[in-house]
Amino acid sequence: MNWLEITLVPDDGDTDALCGRLDALGVTELVIDDERDLDDFIANGTRYWDYIDEELIAEKRGRRSVRFYLPDDEEGRLRLDALRPRLGGCGMTVAAVKDEDWENSWKEYYKPIETGSRLITVPEWEAVPENCGRVPLRLDPGLIFGTGAHASTRMCLEALEDVPAKRVLDLGCGSGILGIAALLLGAESCLGCDIDDKAPSVAAANAALNGIGEDRFRVLAGDVLHDARLRGEIGGSEYDLVLANIVADVIIALCADAAAWLAPGGSFICSGIIDGREDEVLAAIEGAGLRVSARRNIDNWHSFTAVKSARI
Repeated sequence: MNWLEITLVPDDGDTDALCGRLDALGVTELVIDDERDLDDFIANGTRYWDYIDEELIAEKRGRRSVRFYLPDDEEGRLRLDALRPRLGGCGMTVAAVKDEDWENSWKEYYKPIETGSRLITVPEWEAVPENCGRVPLRLDPGLIFGTGAHASTRMCLEALEDVPAKRVLDLGCGSGILGIAALLLGAESCLGCDIDDKAPSVAAANAALNGIGEDRFRVLAGDVLHDARLRGEIGGSEYDLVLANIVADVIIALCADAAAWLAPGGSFICSGIIDGREDEVLAAIEGAGLRVSARRNIDNWHSFTAVKSARI
């Protein structure tokens, strides 16, 4: 279906008041682009991130606009003509767009990615390269989770090849890529969890793409740091491998739990650690009684593999 994309820029910069006017006119499905939202995220969201691209911040600076969409047909154009005189005090631009413009355009940039010596991550809509000699991991991350291209995820996938495990715990599993990789590399079962309530369905769908059922891969939604019920369910088993591809602050807070949930001789792989935070994470890992056996660095990101001492 074709659509009209209407972008309004209020002369006074007040997007809240503009949204109120549109709501009164019966236009309720709005896309708000306001630099103040980014400022609020930066000020209050530091628990879940360590780094924001400076180009993204620069791109958002000075932006205060509201978008909405109407069908690109006679009815939609008549409605737009009726709205125009009631939207004084705004700059207006109108563009024609198609559904696939935003639903699928991002996919053209996501191609098969070779990682380490054994894995190749292949988008659901791409064919597995012939004679690649690697284990294919099929993935459809959707628009809310990573694709496996980020340095932090690549380091985890590489580390997985060196850590044989039967029972796996993936903390902050997102699309499920790490847990699925562990299963494809020989693990028997994986329990994942993520703070995003969409993660269980996305991860289960990706597991199914790889022929992995719920009997081997299960994902729970919740805050692993503060949800007592979730922590109780996770802590009911010992794991040969615990994964945490999150951010430094959360990893630091999870180190003692990871050590407690690991079976003797088990490994903890953590990543998502930006330059400047690696020493803090290393101190937390060692403070939890784990011994670092390997560390990786790609671009500005760091990853550790640590081991829990075996019982004597």
